[in-house]
Amino acid sequence: MRNDYLVPTGLKLVLGRIGFHMFRHTYRAWLDETGAPVGVQQKLMRHAHVSTTMDQYGNASALAKHKANRPIVQRLLQRPANQEVSIQ
Repeated sequence: MRNDYLVPTGLKLVLGRIGFHMFRHTYRAWLDETGAPVGVQQKLMRHAHVSTTMDQYGNASALAKHKANRPIVQRLLQRPANQEVSIQ
């Protein structure tokens, strides 16, 4: 199934060589986007250590990063031009 369907489809869509393990990364990203606590994600992923969940599967999606960053950018853009911004 992998060689006949997943890999050719992934190459056709310019996603690279897709394997079944990629679905674990997708599942973890979706869990993160739902707001599931990391400990719950660890249990659902069946990892012995939370560090595996965070280190191996910890990349947030571009959409999640954009949503998290948007309020910060909006806050900065709403400051008057002459107001100094302190960086801590």
